[in-house]
Amino acid sequence: MRIAIGADHAGYRLKDVVVPYIKSLGHEVEDYGCDCDQSVDYPDYALPVCQAVVKGNADRAILICGTGIGMSIAANKIHGIRCALVHDMFSAKATREHNDTNALALGERVIGPGVAQEIIRIWLETPFSEGERHVGRVKKLANLEEAYPAQSAQS
Repeated sequence: MRIAIGADHAGYRLKDVVVPYIKSLGHEVEDYGCDCDQSVDYPDYALPVCQAVVKGNADRAILICGTGIGMSIAANKIHGIRCALVHDMFSAKATREHNDTNALALGERVIGPGVAQEIIRIWLETPFSEGERHVGRVKKLANLEEAYPAQSAQS
């Protein structure tokens, strides 16, 4: 699988730990930064990572910030992205089986490298269940994107 990954200043250390791990699992990784602790804005990193998935240049996205919250919010603003903020193994499996997520958000200040690696492994290895109820729900999510496209605050 081709994995796009990005982090802000609060998540780059964890990113630097998980990139070699993801490669050791046999996946390709495209790193979209950041590589320093100087303050940057997480949406600036979420956008190119998620665009890689939407454009077909990556199969999945992994986004890391301090809590994972900002990255998950930013990712879910992008049409075609289903991002889950995950900090435990059960949720990693469930979000792939039930929601067919294509983006994963993690919080460096919330979980350690070992837990992050296990979450990533489970998330990458778990297929979408293809169960009728789950397929229907994912289609409803896509329909929401179509029914409520992004609008400016002045609309």
